[in-house]
Amino acid sequence: MSNILKPVISKYSLLMMIMSVLSSFFLFSCGNNSNSYQNHLVFKYNEHKNIGSLDPAFAKDNADIWAINQLFNGLVQMDENLNVQPCIAKAWSISEDALTYSFSLRNDVQFHKHELFGKDSTRIVTASDFEYSFKRLIDKNIASPGSWTLNKVDHFTAVNDTLFQIQLNQAFPAFLGLLTMKYCSVVPREIVEHYKSDFRSHPIGTGPFKFKRWEENLKLIFRKNDNYFESDSNGNQLPYLEAVAITFLPDKQSEFLQFAQGNIDFVSGLDASYKDELLTANGNLRSQYETQINMIRGPYLNTEYLAFFMETELPEIQSDLLRKAINYGFDRQKMMTYLRNGIGIPAHGGFIPKGLPGYDDAIGFSFQPEKAKQLVQEFQTETGIATPEITITTTSNYLSFCEFIQRELQKIGITVNVDVIPAATLKDAKANGKLNLFRASWVADYPDAENYLSLYYSKNFAPNGPNYTHFKSEVFDQWYEEAFTITDTKKRERLYTKMDSLVMAKTPVVPLFYDEVVRFTRKEVSGLGINPINLLDLKRVKKIKD
Repeated sequence: MSNILKPVISKYSLLMMIMSVLSSFFLFSCGNNSNSYQNHLVFKYNEHKNIGSLDPAFAKDNADIWAINQLFNGLVQMDENLNVQPCIAKAWSISEDALTYSFSLRNDVQFHKHELFGKDSTRIVTASDFEYSFKRLIDKNIASPGSWTLNKVDHFTAVNDTLFQIQLNQAFPAFLGLLTMKYCSVVPREIVEHYKSDFRSHPIGTGPFKFKRWEENLKLIFRKNDNYFESDSNGNQLPYLEAVAITFLPDKQSEFLQFAQGNIDFVSGLDASYKDELLTANGNLRSQYETQINMIRGPYLNTEYLAFFMETELPEIQSDLLRKAINYGFDRQKMMTYLRNGIGIPAHGGFIPKGLPGYDDAIGFSFQPEKAKQLVQEFQTETGIATPEITITTTSNYLSFCEFIQRELQKIGITVNVDVIPAATLKDAKANGKLNLFRASWVADYPDAENYLSLYYSKNFAPNGPNYTHFKSEVFDQWYEEAFTITDTKKRERLYTKMDSLVMAKTPVVPLFYDEVVRFTRKEVSGLGINPINLLDLKRVKKIKD
């Protein structure tokens, strides 16, 4: 038994016995023959809540997206550097006016086998399958939460079996990125129409793995798709694994114990229950785990921040002097070290997070307490307010961050109150302009900086859009609209940086940190990789035999 379990194993001994039995049952119930594949070729991971659906039209939650990504493909896909790459579409072209997208499809992509396909139990994907899948995505009777991905689409059509064409109603350079989302996966009409809403639990796609078995809240099993169309750089067919096995332990401490014992191969994220056990204060893996565990970390497209409501009448919030003083007045690096064990990137750039084209680490704020004190004194002189006071509204999950900022800002002469309210209440209040200063986060819906900059476009004022600060700038609006017409990627990225710099100069927000993806794997696992959208891609994963 691993030494890392000795302090806690007695508390969980019964759980371990149960899980050991479950693991054995789990692994050997995947097929009629218990020896149909070996344990070292099965990738095992845990989800903390039940998956809602395996239908890509409902791929809303991360747990669903991870599972669906193993089963389905779309026209295009994203690589680990957020570059759009071919998938079922082997090539594409975009018209000069950036309105017409033409996709040339591969002619060797097959759906997973199913008796409803007839004699051959499968068939080749054609452009008409994408036409059907997209129509289904926007069908109001289906009510897919992903219908918005096609909001800027005027129409689409299968020109022939291998040519699919999409016409936009306005130029939108981020559109290819949208098409990488799992909502836009291809599904077969005959299977969907047979199962109807039960397609959620009888998925047939084209992905590297095929559906085998699902006992909700207990286990989910995928098997290797022997007819998968992608190969590695050496010409070897993907995937390498024989199966994927998913459990549904709701408790993260139990998940960690299963991981430590080798019963699961992978843990995502860093829970408070074990972060100090695994990591040093600087975010390094503790030495006692280095022979058993690999840690992978990288930027995640999530900006954590404080937001000012720019239309408030409160003098402290109206003053750009005080808003800048707050930005200069606390040590983000210290905050990350003490509160996150170094996981997360201090936000010294703008609102666009690190890892996304357009990010610039030179346009934000560093920790400069003397400068912050000077700005507070200038505010006091201008307004006659001797003791400036602000209130940060947050939820309990982020209380420690706000209390850290509270202590730091009091050192520069600002009295800070922290108001903790339920998440649902905060969401409603910030949308309706009822909070002067609040903690928030923005996770990208799609990997393009426009998604972040949309929070500062004046026509997106909340509650009708994501501009919760009610920031307004004619110059910014002009640049934002201009960005839609620029098809040159590098030129558009430079404009994004200018827009982000303008926002930071006006300080409607206080960026706190850019999140990081943290993954832990057993030493026998390789090829997992990491990406800024935290997508789980298992087609290149290998496990060495114990």
